[in-house]
Amino acid sequence: MNKKNCLMAVLAAMMMMSFMPGDKAVTKKGGVTTINTTTLAQKVEGYNGATPVMITIKKGRVEKVEALQNEETPRYMAKVKKAGLLERWNGKKVKDAIKMDVDVVTGATYSSKAIIENVRAGLKAYK
Repeated sequence: MNKKNCLMAVLAAMMMMSFMPGDKAVTKKGGVTTINTTTLAQKVEGYNGATPVMITIKKGRVEKVEALQNEETPRYMAKVKKAGLLERWNGKKVKDAIKMDVDVVTGATYSSKAIIENVRAGLKAYK
């Protein structure tokens, strides 16, 4: 097998693995869906790195958005949390939450944008 064919085989295997049921990005249990954007939005980064979130949905509405362990600068994440960015989707129907035009937090623009992108990716995965 030449290098090109070998590379194509590896890429095909990687693509197949990404669709295997072992991926726990979206889990459903007892009427509650949780979405972990760690793998859904791997390339979304804030000022200093990845900013994944956990989204909890019940009866088609966002219950909670939580910041997961991340690589973001702590002071920027603190600004985001203090400003209530993570709560802005709470209580919204998923179809409405996806369309929301959420303002970034002044002084934490990159972190805010990354969180907003993570939430949108998670909500799209839910749909």
